[in-house]
Amino acid sequence: MQSSGSIKLGQLFGIRIGVSRWSLLVLFFVIYALNGYFSGILPNRTEAFIVAVLGALLFFATVVAHELGHALVARHQGMAIEGVDLWALGGFTRTRGEPQTPGAEFRLSAAGPAVNALIIAICVLAGLAFGSFRHFLDVALLESGLHAAAPLVLLGWLALINMVLLVFNLFPAFPLDGGRIARAIVWRITGDPNRATRACARFGQLFGLLVMAGGVALVVGGSGDVTSGLWFVLIGLFLTQAARQASMQASVGALIRDVTVADIMDREPVTVPSQTTLLEAEERYFQDDGAPWLAVTDEDGRYRGLLLHERLEHELRDGRPALTAGEISVDSPPWRIDASATLEAALRSDGLRRLGAIVAVDSDGILRGVLTLPSIRRAMNPSAAL
Repeated sequence: MQSSGSIKLGQLFGIRIGVSRWSLLVLFFVIYALNGYFSGILPNRTEAFIVAVLGALLFFATVVAHELGHALVARHQGMAIEGVDLWALGGFTRTRGEPQTPGAEFRLSAAGPAVNALIIAICVLAGLAFGSFRHFLDVALLESGLHAAAPLVLLGWLALINMVLLVFNLFPAFPLDGGRIARAIVWRITGDPNRATRACARFGQLFGLLVMAGGVALVVGGSGDVTSGLWFVLIGLFLTQAARQASMQASVGALIRDVTVADIMDREPVTVPSQTTLLEAEERYFQDDGAPWLAVTDEDGRYRGLLLHERLEHELRDGRPALTAGEISVDSPPWRIDASATLEAALRSDGLRRLGAIVAVDSDGILRGVLTLPSIRRAMNPSAAL
């Protein structure tokens, strides 16, 4: 989910936390469901409602903690984190880039379930202050005829929902965490990340269909649990579609695995010499081309950065036409990639996603070409429109 589609709640550890509007509706639904859930064990309706509100908020806090586990490990591994979003069916961590080794994939995938396991342990230890483990377990499962203190009921619910999330997420079905862990293992064995993704995605599609079938059975089976049935159908549909998309991406990755940036890049792009003044650059390079940016090179062809037309116009409006292209060129985040890199690696780059192109350089930093989305489309489908 893109950040533009979510409401910012705040930041934790420097990571943006957002929530979709649908999640707010789900919050009210969870409160309503928990209110009836707790009424059977808490005699006071007001107390049951308060615990239901706290339980719903803690449920969403658990989802945030799970995703923060992924985000912090990803950041430790050098990946940029765009944020964590809560949405109708759970949470999602938005990152730039992908794990580069099976070990990195395993650690990233296992981080979320590890947080759930930690929360369960904390709840159990705190619950033991109210009695035996058996008593805590009975409260968590809401055994009939049982009465308990509100804090113990809340701890039992939190432990139970984290156990459900832990078990569900550890199913070896892509894109669940268990599926990604399985992908890391298959990747380690085969040495082929695309093959590993396709294998786990196929199981993910099957698992999604089974979840949908279970939901349909609840709806039409006369059990009276229509709401849970519809919920399972939505979750199964999401899993099936996500797994199918991952499988398609892996198939494309396998096709382009041996294609390099140098194979399909434009080897004669328009470049701006670094000593060119901004006024000259505007009149000579941007008037007819209409490009939003151009690459800047030194006299020896070494890449300096990108000259953004918007930045150039800003400097001209502020009365600095004598500045040079090299002085205001930017390369942060890096808009470059090694010309010998694979096309698969280029497709994961920030430059290609954000600018629609990326600059190709050699090991000495000499500009060798520019890779654009149209050139990629032509390489993958020669008959595609320009």
